[in-house]
Amino acid sequence: MRYIFLMILIALFPRFGTARNGKVLNAFGITVPMYDIHGIDVSRYQERINWKEISGFKSGKDSVGITFAFVKATEGQSLLDKYFSYNWSETKKHDIIRGAYHYYKPNVNSTLQANNFIKHVKLQTGDLPPVLDIEEIGKYGSDNMKKGIKNWLKLIEKHYGVKPIIYTNASFYKKYLSGKDFNGYHFWIAHYTKTTPKVSKDWLFWQYSDKGVIKNIRSKVALNVHRGTKEELLAICK
Repeated sequence: MRYIFLMILIALFPRFGTARNGKVLNAFGITVPMYDIHGIDVSRYQERINWKEISGFKSGKDSVGITFAFVKATEGQSLLDKYFSYNWSETKKHDIIRGAYHYYKPNVNSTLQANNFIKHVKLQTGDLPPVLDIEEIGKYGSDNMKKGIKNWLKLIEKHYGVKPIIYTNASFYKKYLSGKDFNGYHFWIAHYTKTTPKVSKDWLFWQYSDKGVIKNIRSKVALNVHRGTKEELLAICK
């Protein structure tokens, strides 16, 4: 019911959650958009993270913290991110709202890719919906790519009982995913500018930079915002 209420709000108020008055905050070593809910996404490239420190971390004079984290789980037919199990358990342990994502390979059978994700990712109450990361067309063309990701999304929704989120960049979305094929899905959009993604009222997350600096993470990290409140973020969780 909370999820349905959130969807109604977004449909009625397409400017819901936009950066307030175009203002920005200084945090994470860069200028960031002024949203209430900030998060990161990580993979093996960030290596071993001290999630206890991340859960209490505040950045800048505005005390911006980390509320959620998307963790890379799988890629293609068989790859499992080497830090997934650690990141998945530690985020939960330290009360960071967590989500898992799969990097989709268009040249690989989509059912096998869904099975790879299902094999390794066990969702619990309070976890964000599964995410499909799609950034390439593959050698068989865009129609085959779209057919494959539709199948992946269908299998994942059937298994977990929750509609997945689609991650992609703004230009890929506009070229391949903006039509009727993916009506009803919500998006996490990578768009590295100071303005909100001009793609769809259906985006829930905006990855606005990959240059974030966070204490206890060795490399620079991708930064994200959720367009609503924490209550609205929790409403889309399993």
